[in-house]
Amino acid sequence: MPKILKKYPLALLVFVVLCYLSFFKPPSTGLPSLPHLDKVVHFCMYFGFSSVIWFEFLRAKKKQTPALRGWGIGFVLPVLTSGIIELLQEYCTTYRGGEWLDFLANSLGALGATLLFYYVFRKHYFRA
Repeated sequence: MPKILKKYPLALLVFVVLCYLSFFKPPSTGLPSLPHLDKVVHFCMYFGFSSVIWFEFLRAKKKQTPALRGWGIGFVLPVLTSGIIELLQEYCTTYRGGEWLDFLANSLGALGATLLFYYVFRKHYFRA
């Protein structure tokens, strides 16, 4: 565990914030809500989570090219986290519900960040 704390401190912090935001009971504001705004928020949260993981992964790997391990840590881990959180919201809370569209938005956010970091930023990061 200390090795993970040393390599991925920001990702672990984002994970804790993500879990808090996923399980706290939001207050009622009385403001009208925009349709599907929560899906945009889900996309952005997981885009950010995956981006932080990729940033710390590339920073820790120095000049090695990330392959499947980068995809596993930067994409699969956030998608699995998303699925587990959606299931816990559905079956372990009375004020939250798991939704397939939330899971899709989360997965697309992680995929967007993964494609961006793997195909764009990785090349710039490893430039000699």
